[in-house]
Amino acid sequence: MIRNSNLKKKLNENIQVIRKLENQNKSINQSIKLIIDTLKKKNKIFICGNGGSASQAEHFSTEFLVRLNKKINREPIPIIPLAFNNSHISACSNDYSFKIIFSKTLKAVGNKGDCLIVLSTSGRSKNIIEVLKVSKKMKINSIGFFGPKKKIEKKADINLCIEDYETARIQEAHLFLGHYILNEVEKIYLKLNKK
Repeated sequence: MIRNSNLKKKLNENIQVIRKLENQNKSINQSIKLIIDTLKKKNKIFICGNGGSASQAEHFSTEFLVRLNKKINREPIPIIPLAFNNSHISACSNDYSFKIIFSKTLKAVGNKGDCLIVLSTSGRSKNIIEVLKVSKKMKINSIGFFGPKKKIEKKADINLCIEDYETARIQEAHLFLGHYILNEVEKIYLKLNKK
């Protein structure tokens, strides 16, 4: 039988990690502004991650395209997941390197003024580091959802760091953060499209 004290412990850990996000209010607001400014200029948003973070990237892209809030009917927000199909991932990894699976797509469809969102619990994934390098060269602004600040190898323009070392807690915080940011973006985007 699972002890309830363990559940309570994990719930408290989750709450503490989420509460620490208040310390990043400035960076969170900068992220919202960057996404809105990108959309105002009719530019695109790109998103990527590995493993569980790849799943979260797809999750967020679906909510950008469809909607987050049931009560909001709006136009789709232009977002492209950089790992858009298995054929691309396997061909690029086989013929070149797994390191460039995201940057190869970004080079093909990205433009100056677009916005790149990366998710990495470690902050050290080679393909995330590479796509951030390419985005900088292409003058594509970037937002990074990362784990602890001191572990990041290549920083984004805006860094949202979860100060915890447990992958599950970091991913839970990324999910909350993504939903919060999109919720704010969605409300503003709806107003922009009513004008």
